Amino acid sequence: MRSLSRSPDEPPDDHAVRRAWREALGVTLATSAYGVSFGALAVAAGLDVWQTCILSLVMFTGGSQFAFVGVVGAGGIAAAPAAIASSVLLGVRNVAYGVRMAPVVGGGALRRAAAAQFTIDESTAVALAQDDPRARRVAFWVTGVGIWIGWNVSTLAGALLGDVLGDPRAYGLDAAAAAAFLALLWPRLRRRQAIAVGCAAAIVATVLTPALMPGIPVLVAASVAVVVGLTNLFGEGGAPDTEPEDVPEREGLP
Repeated sequence: MRSLSRSPDEPPDDHAVRRAWREALGVTLATSAYGVSFGALAVAAGLDVWQTCILSLVMFTGGSQFAFVGVVGAGGIAAAPAAIASSVLLGVRNVAYGVRMAPVVGGGALRRAAAAQFTIDESTAVALAQDDPRARRVAFWVTGVGIWIGWNVSTLAGALLGDVLGDPRAYGLDAAAAAAFLALLWPRLRRRQAIAVGCAAAIVATVLTPALMPGIPVLVAASVAVVVGLTNLFGEGGAPDTEPEDVPEREGLP
């Protein structure tokens, strides 16, 4: 995506906004398609079509939704408290996203309240991958609103066509969303500390996922980054000699 050259007559900020649109729409398409899996799995777990659609409309955080239907599917309505607890634990990470995205969204209380619904993994990642402040705002809103619309449409499709589609996991739609994340993350893995945090968090999450309830492995894995950042285990102080051009902190945001 970054290989596309800018026209000599195109202002830098306009080019950054155009790039933000491209990246946001690409992630939106990849992630929205995965909503088909949620719709089909939710109906298979015992929810009706309307219950499935309400979950996507209101909850709108894929990990929490899958955790909810997974627990309900395994234990029925009696497992609802455990399902809610798992969903809440997975959703806690969005609080950290909200703190980080507050200066990007800007505006008053109403704008930030509206932004809360769209503060998810994807909108945060795409926004922070941009250089320009205006491009970050565009990336956040386009990704968040775009996925909200696409996710709900595909959820309805999956809920209605679940029996026709068969096992939705066979289509590998989850891999498309993961690939989009990897494309955003890859340019940032240029320092020992970033690489170590990514690898350690992945190992911790992989080891703990079979043993702990959904949500806890994600929080424990996130603590790896906190520990490394606070202790500076690798002693990498100051700005790197060759900082990736998409690191937002160089613009002065926290």
